Formats: sequence, C-alpha cells, structure tokens
Amino acid sequence: MDLSSINPVLLVASIMVSATPILLAAMGEMVVEKSGVLNLGVEGMMITGAVVGFAVAVNTTSPMLGFVAAAIAGAALSLAFGFLTQFLLSNQVATGLGLTLAGLGLSALIGKPYEGMKSPTLPKLDIPVLGDLPVLGKMVFSHDIMVYFSLALVVAVWAFLKHTRAGLILRAVGESHDSAHALGYKVVRVRLIAILFGGACSGLGGAYLSLVRVPQWTEGMTAGAGWIALAIVVFASWRAGRVLIGAYLFGGVTVLQLNLQAAGANVPVALLSASPYLITILVLVVISARGNHGAPAALGRPFHASH
Repeated sequence: MDLSSINPVLLVASIMVSATPILLAAMGEMVVEKSGVLNLGVEGMMITGAVVGFAVAVNTTSPMLGFVAAAIAGAALSLAFGFLTQFLLSNQVATGLGLTLAGLGLSALIGKPYEGMKSPTLPKLDIPVLGDLPVLGKMVFSHDIMVYFSLALVVAVWAFLKHTRAGLILRAVGESHDSAHALGYKVVRVRLIAILFGGACSGLGGAYLSLVRVPQWTEGMTAGAGWIALAIVVFASWRAGRVLIGAYLFGGVTVLQLNLQAAGANVPVALLSASPYLITILVLVVISARGNHGAPAALGRPFHASH
C-alpha cells in the first residue's frame, strides 16, 4: 500500500466537497423535525433536485439557475408531503417513504434523455489574499460558492433557532403543538414553511451532487445520501453544530476510503465502501449516548386544530 500517493491538501479539499450535499440536506431536515414533522422523503427530494438541477443547467448553461430550479423542485415535492400530512393528516412515515419512491421514479423518467451528458459546473471562488495562503488557501479557500453557503447555512439555522422569536415559535410548535395553538400560533402554517425549507435544502443537496461533485446525471446517484442525512440529524441530537460534524465525518471517511482503495489498501473493497456508513453511525451513536438527546416532543405526531 502506497500512502505517499495521498495528498493531505487535496484530501481535506475533497472532504469539504463530499460533505456539502449531505450537510445541506441534513440542515433542512433538522429544521423540519424541530417543527415536529418527520419527513423521510429526503432521498426522494435530493434525487429530484439532482435531475431537475442538471436538466436546467444543461439547457441554460447556467449552473446557478440549475441550483435555483433544484431548490424549487425539492420544495414542490415537499409541498405535496406537507399537504398530505398537515391537511389530510396522513401518516408521516408512510407518506415520507412514498415521497422517496415517487422522487426516485420521477427522476429516472426525467433523467433518461440526459444520461451520458456533462453539465456546466460552478467555478471555484478566487478569494483575494486567503486563497493565496500557502497550504490553507488550496485546502479551505478555493472552493465553489455552495461549499461556503452550506457552512453559512449552519450558522444561520443555529442563530435562527436559538436567538430569534420565529425560531422560538418553531421550536414551541415542535415541542407541544397544542400549547402553541392555544397561544394563538398557526401550527400548520409554521410546519408548512419548515417543510418547504427542508425540501429546498434537499433539492440543493441533490443538485450539488449532479452539478459539482459528479457533474453528470446517473440514475440513483444519491445512493443513500438522504438516509445518511436523516440519521445524522437524529444522532446529532437536533443540534446544528453536531450536524456539521456528522456531515464532515461522513464526507471524510468517504473520501478517505476512496483514497485507500486507490493506494491499494489490503482491505476488502466491500468493507471499505461500507465504512463511511458504519463509522459515521458508530461515532454519532457514541455522541448521542452521552445524553441530552433533544428530540422534539411532538415529533411525528399529527396536529388537528379541534384537539
């Protein structure tokens, strides 16, 4: 095994790219779950965002328009989930699973003509001074705008939930929708806005896969990223900082195992391929086992105004 072929600078840069789609989807899902709604359709919204973003980017030659379209597509799909669960009071788990299946089928249909095509991708940002730093420049300050957007999103969501009145209302709805309703807050409206935000973030995560990480469309290219995002939210105890750690941990192990395969590691390929999932879940289980789980009390429970 030749470890000298692994470049640490490129490794860290690759980790940031690898973690971004999962971080985007997980932050969106965390806000949804903080409002008391469990949406298991993250995978479906991600794959829909991936194919719609790719199709729009190819046809307009603008990757940014692709990202906008992906966010809208993810939000539209989540709106269907919101209508079924918040107005028709359908089971959230079953509806979320149905959303994933619908997204996978829809993406296969839309993406058929685009197989084998290359898409325009986002340019790397040339950050003055910071980008010219010896090692850190290439490692941290030479990425596309969505990498930095995902990091800014973590800070924004944390600040919103912790320090704003709207964030307090959203958390109150997630803890006790009946009490929030009694105080005059519009529970269904708050949850619908959270669901739309989560869908848009999942769509952006999917588009990042098809427009930046692997700038082409292949059927089923999310490969379980949505499920990992869901797991990270739970094991990170619904905390923005821990979600960031979980996403980067998964991205790190994913990139590392690919590098080890390329370096000729004497480990079965199947075990290396499974290692990102196993290690991420193991570490996050250890973190969550330390207590203070923080699950919203009303998570997954339907709300009816007459209750």
